[in-house]
Amino acid sequence: MAEDISPRSAPFHWMQKVGRPTARPHFILQLVGVMTAIAILLPLVYLLIRAAGAGVEELWTLITRPRTLEITLNSIGLAITVTLLSALIAIPLAFLTVRTDLPGRRFWLIVTTLPLAIPTYVGSFALIAAFGPRGSILQLLLQPLGVERLPSIYGWFGATVAITLFTYPYLLISVRSALQGMDPALEEASRSLGHSSHSTFFRVTLPHLRPAIAAGGLLVALYTLQDFGTPALMRFDSFTRAIFLQYRSSFNRNLAAALALMLVLLVLAILALEYRARTKAKYYSRGSGSRQQQRRIPLGKWKGLALAFCIFITLISLVLPVGVIGFWLYRGMVSGGAGLAPFQGTLTFAFNSIYAAGLAALVSTLFALPIAILAVRFPSRFSTSLEVCSYLGFGMPGIVVALSLVYFGANYLPALYQKLPILIFAYLILFLPQSVGMVRNSLLQVSPTLEESARCLGRTSWQTIRDIVIPLVRPGIISGAMLIFLTAIKELPATLLLAPIGFRTLAIQVWLATAEDAAFSQAAAAALVILAVCTVSTLVILSQEYRQGEKNGVKSRG
Repeated sequence: MAEDISPRSAPFHWMQKVGRPTARPHFILQLVGVMTAIAILLPLVYLLIRAAGAGVEELWTLITRPRTLEITLNSIGLAITVTLLSALIAIPLAFLTVRTDLPGRRFWLIVTTLPLAIPTYVGSFALIAAFGPRGSILQLLLQPLGVERLPSIYGWFGATVAITLFTYPYLLISVRSALQGMDPALEEASRSLGHSSHSTFFRVTLPHLRPAIAAGGLLVALYTLQDFGTPALMRFDSFTRAIFLQYRSSFNRNLAAALALMLVLLVLAILALEYRARTKAKYYSRGSGSRQQQRRIPLGKWKGLALAFCIFITLISLVLPVGVIGFWLYRGMVSGGAGLAPFQGTLTFAFNSIYAAGLAALVSTLFALPIAILAVRFPSRFSTSLEVCSYLGFGMPGIVVALSLVYFGANYLPALYQKLPILIFAYLILFLPQSVGMVRNSLLQVSPTLEESARCLGRTSWQTIRDIVIPLVRPGIISGAMLIFLTAIKELPATLLLAPIGFRTLAIQVWLATAEDAAFSQAAAAALVILAVCTVSTLVILSQEYRQGEKNGVKSRG
């Protein structure tokens, strides 16, 4: 239910100092939040320094030329379309796998999340190999029927489909976590008042999912804006492709920095729209006391259509790219008796990837907690500014963040230049909002009255965190850490530029084997290992969500 937690009515929260009944957050929270925001703003400072090197006339010419307007509209249209399509896929999948009697519900819960483990550049190449105009699998199958060329998959359509298929799990995980945390008594009350399942979904369930949809949709939109691999392969002119081409084709990086600043402004506009669209009400649903079990909604005659929907999404977003990767690997292993040669060195690459991504997940989650707590428990202009800053890095291309850290590292921190801490710092800047969004969504479902009660019973602030808050928001913490791990293990531009000398990850191996050596079997081996590692990690997070769902009463009844 909605509950007002405005500053005037806010209870004495667990983050207050003992004996000081004030609504101000703890100093440590503010300090960590400010330090994190300053760190995230470093790439923006770099862009301002670079852009200032260009003349005003040169910058104005760049901003006002028709080509820049076209790139801006392309990027905006792509972000909007991908976010809407992801919502159309993720919300039904989340509802089917959590609230209905869908056959094989746990299986579909797993396989519909796994596309997040596939790098978008690998998935895009798989789509081109399967549906490209000439020489693709589909074109070869249709050739006996006289089909010499298929409609082009390149451009806006191909980029939209590819990014949607491999980013919708951001929204899926967020919405599914919110569904599992909802108190079923709310929906039962709606039904007892005579509302149908359809009416209850739109009047009760969907409004309670709005914060989760906003958080997941924001991640999808920002990922779309900063993705480089898919627009490059699909030959679609977005900001990231234009920035990369400007960096590569000219020794003058000032104009590229100006384009990157325009992208930052676009990210700020999206954050402003998301903030306005986000509901001001806080839907608290996790608390103490007995919980009703959530009733599985029988699909009835819609069961076949629901299964067909899950099968189609799984085939095109998971089976197809894995099949193409497997085909590359098979050809490499059988041609010339290569055997297991494509896997040479893969174990070392896997260890490096897991080590770096694991550190990134741990560090980013620790820094995300204070920002999420400030945004939810102490809403103000200050906390909103910190939350906005946390999302800026995710909207910037990895190459921009990497170049900014190369600049600051080489000039001001030479002892850390080309060391692992710089790479982890880049991951923190790029992926922090993934954890902030998940933790924030979980905190929105925890009533602050529980924390107030713990404090009244004599618990200290940190005892309340350990015994009350952390157990209740654990799904959000784990989901956020998992998202960071999955994304960091696939990150390419920042890893290429900032990884220590000799520190090759699976993502670097995939890119070098594909783009430079044309060794598709070696790229396939590394890509399959990425998928295997991410699959194991996804199973861990899903098992945690399942146990949390059972704890919250997400069971079949009757």
